[in-house]
Amino acid sequence: MPASATKSLRVAVLADSDTRWKWGALTAQRLAPADAEIRLDGYLLRGRATPTARQLKEVGVRADSLREVTGVEFLRAMGAAAEDQYDVLILALVGGGVQAMLHGLRATWAGAGKRPVVVTGYVGVVYEKLTDGLLLRHGADLVLANSRHDADRFRAVYEGVGADASAVTEVALPFLGGAPYTGEHEPYTVVFAAQPSVPDSRKDRTYLLNRLIGHARKHPEREVLLKLRSKPGEHTTHIEELPYQKLVQGKELPANFRLVYGHMGEVLDRTDLLVTVSSTAALEALHRRIPTVVLTDLGVREVLGNHHFTGSGCLASWDQLDAGHRPTADEEWVSRQGVAADGTYTTAFDTARERISKLLDRPGGLPPLTPYYTPETAPGYLPGILARHHLGPDGVPLPGAPAADKEPGPVRQIVRRAARGAYRHGVQRVAPVIRRMGEL
Repeated sequence: MPASATKSLRVAVLADSDTRWKWGALTAQRLAPADAEIRLDGYLLRGRATPTARQLKEVGVRADSLREVTGVEFLRAMGAAAEDQYDVLILALVGGGVQAMLHGLRATWAGAGKRPVVVTGYVGVVYEKLTDGLLLRHGADLVLANSRHDADRFRAVYEGVGADASAVTEVALPFLGGAPYTGEHEPYTVVFAAQPSVPDSRKDRTYLLNRLIGHARKHPEREVLLKLRSKPGEHTTHIEELPYQKLVQGKELPANFRLVYGHMGEVLDRTDLLVTVSSTAALEALHRRIPTVVLTDLGVREVLGNHHFTGSGCLASWDQLDAGHRPTADEEWVSRQGVAADGTYTTAFDTARERISKLLDRPGGLPPLTPYYTPETAPGYLPGILARHHLGPDGVPLPGAPAADKEPGPVRQIVRRAARGAYRHGVQRVAPVIRRMGEL
């Protein structure tokens, strides 16, 4: 890092959900040199999945400042910060949000002498919309790939459409860590890592819940835990219309079965067998060499995401688990997936740090951001993406965009909070009921 950054590295993270805040905040820490004092400013993009205070606390990363913003407010903040510039900006957003901010930042920083290094990437396993998601992220200075496997795929996509692939940078999942598994606990503990939207039907989710409860009854000597992502009323990266907390109501539960929340790393500290459909918790467990099962009961299908684990040695069914099966992960597969169970995790972010250092040292500052999508290359696609964030085709805020010209006053803030609460209630409570009624 340049001399000014080795003493203090200023990083801003813009995130739109609890999971992406976790990824962005932990990535910020991984990208900082060991001798750098990092200042982390968090910006939470206002929307249906804006994380709650509890969700933020569960991540375990303290930000020096944290505020909720619209996209236009964020762009205004980045323009106002020109005198006290960030070194690194991490866009921890869904693909469309990344693309909108890239164009907005390009317009905001037009004519500026210098700008931050812009970084983006994926929270975990990329098993759907690979091309769409990657092209929406194109234009950032670094597009992080969580494994060698992903880095190869990312470059192939960019090169295949004639886009510059030099931004692709191999790292690893930033939330890996914890003590390696050394042997069985007392009691032997089985953990099922739930996901908000996989599977998405009541029938399938009820099936998995019943099998988990059944496993607890078959093995009364074991502790069986259902690890939940969010509490009722909270929202996550994906909409959860049928939380397990509701499905478990009215069921007679064995004494050795419990629902748990909290930091996944702390739960893994006492786990002897991690079971999931396709959660990235599987990669956290594999990093620590905890026996891990990716369920095949509902099929091995792209829509479930468990197809990503073909060749891992982890695919198995509840029948096999009930019978005592303990999987052994394939070492070659684990190595290619960025799990870094071989001890190389400490160096996984070295290349990214070096690239950031060189970019910050670039004479004359960095060139303007150049996304692949422009009004010329995607005139029927890009304007709609930008308009959803109240930006015009040139990345400039549209007339009448929320808070485009001034800070909201006290009354406006109260009205906005009330409207946001009503909106979230509609998304989380009313809309699912209407959809279920439509299926009758």
